[in-house]
Formats: sequence, structure tokens, C-alpha cells
Amino acid sequence: MNTTPVKKPRLTTSAMTASVANEGQRVKAAPFGKALVELARNRPEIVGMTADLAKYTDLHLFAKEYPERFFQMGMAEQLLMAAAGGMAKEGFIPFATTYAVFGTRRAYDFVHQVIAEENLNVKICCALPGLTTGYGPSHQATEDLAMMRCIPGMTIVDPCDALEIEQAVPQIADHAGPVYMRLPRGNVPLVLDEYGYKFELGKAKLIRDGNGVLLISTGLMTMRSLEVAEQLKADGIDVAVLHVPTIKPLDASTILAEVRRMGRLVVVAENHSVIGGLGEAVAGLLMRSGVSTVFRQIGLPDVFLDAGALPTLHDRYGISTTAISATLKQWLE
Repeated sequence: MNTTPVKKPRLTTSAMTASVANEGQRVKAAPFGKALVELARNRPEIVGMTADLAKYTDLHLFAKEYPERFFQMGMAEQLLMAAAGGMAKEGFIPFATTYAVFGTRRAYDFVHQVIAEENLNVKICCALPGLTTGYGPSHQATEDLAMMRCIPGMTIVDPCDALEIEQAVPQIADHAGPVYMRLPRGNVPLVLDEYGYKFELGKAKLIRDGNGVLLISTGLMTMRSLEVAEQLKADGIDVAVLHVPTIKPLDASTILAEVRRMGRLVVVAENHSVIGGLGEAVAGLLMRSGVSTVFRQIGLPDVFLDAGALPTLHDRYGISTTAISATLKQWLE
């Protein structure tokens, strides 16, 4: 009997910021930047603003195409949000980009007071949401949804893939009022085109039906949920996937209609702390609506997460495809 342990390939530092796409998966490069460039061709009121992170939020494409409409604010996220509010007051539609930790934790009061209180037309698009970087708590925005959900009038979008980003950009531009959008960047997976998906702001969509488990997911976790559904199909477990790209306002009617199809384990999966995100939003909705069901959450724990390679961290904190499949099997037993 061979007892030699199987050696896994050594993960390099680049794995701390690697794309969330699986090996060989279809991707699109910089869908946000390309979609904004295309939209701005006939929308002179759209401007791009960033806090020294144009290259890392794909806004450099906008800067190259429309240099006179691009504003580099330097490493000053509070100034970025205040200036974006001022631009909105003058009739522009600013798309302000930075990392999610800086756009929320560092600039929260400016988003709250300058932008949201006056219901200004600012679109805050933030990269590295949740656990999409291995550089530790200083860069891991595990609480951004919780913070932004508390702001009155703030619309919140967490797109799944490149297709949804492309479709969401013009819709959030047309929406009157502030928007916070999580921003997958770089080489972004392409998933939802296989399902004939169309993004509608404020709407949840049933991507895949099933009678055993209802996975209610958003963002990256919808891609993972679809992978889990395929894996568990081989074990005779039928998994439905309800994608909720708009966290606020929540599509209560669609969620309630799916949950009321009784007999299914209901699980919310999100790339966010289990505190204050989609899971608690759905749980609160069910409680207020008098809907009783077996309910579970898959999300990030209420701790400061480790630094390290993303594949390792996703396994460790239970949001990889393998980890989610194992968790669902355990709950079903």
C-alpha cells in the first residue's frame, strides 16, 4: 500500500489576489471598465473618479478614452466621496471607484452625510468585496454589505459575473439616487449567459430549479451555488439556485414565493460576514412575513480572517465549492 502523501502544488503570493475563476473557466477581461466606456459615449454627464486605484478597478480604460472626464483624487477616499457628491449636485453622474474596504470603512461618514442624506446620484463601485483578496483584514471587506444596508435610500448590487456587470452598469446609471455596487474586476468569470440571464435592478431570478435545497445566493456565491448544484446532482440531491443580485431593495415577493414552496432546506450563501448581509436580510423577511422553514447560512465567520492564498482561505472559511457541497450534505443528513 502506498502511504506517500499527495503533494499539492505550492501556491505563490499571486494566489492572494488571483481571479476567482476556476482553471479553464470562460472569462471576460475588465467588463466594468468596458461597459462604462461604452455607456459614456452618448452620456456626457457620466464622469469617472477614483482614489489612486484606476488600474485596479478597471477605470483606467475610462481614463484613457475620456481623460477630460476622469478625476484622480489620490489616496483620499473621503475626498473622493465628497467630491463625487459635489459633481452630482452639478448634474453629473459620477462613478466613484476604490477598494470596498476604503469605500465603506474609511469613507463611511462622507457616503452617509454627503451622498446619501441628499439622495445624490453617485455610483460607488468597489473592488475586492468580501473574501476576494488574501491580504488580511486591512483589505478584506467582509462587512461592506452590512454597513451600506444601514444607509437609507442606498441601492446595493452584488453582481455574479461579467455578463451581469455589463448589464448592471447602464441600469445603475439610470437609477435616480446613490448606488453601491460590488465590483469583480480583471478576468471575471462568465457564467450566467448559459442560462439566458437578464439583469433587472431590484429583481431576484431563479437560475435553476430543484426540489431538495433552495440556495439563495448573490455575487460570487451564485457561481459557486451553480457548481454545487451540478456536483450534488450526481448524489441525487436536487438543488435550486435563486440569484439575488440586488441586496437592497430586496425582492421580497420572489424570495417569499420560492421559500413558500415547502419541503426544501433553505440556505443563504454569500461572500460576506454572516452578520448583517443577505442572510440576515432574508431571515428578517421570513420572520416578519410569518414564514417558517428550515433555514441555514453559508457565509464568512464573525472573526478577522487570515491572510493567505485565496483557494486555501475559501476552503478554510467554507465558501469554496467543495466546502459548500460538504456542508449541505451534512445538513441534509
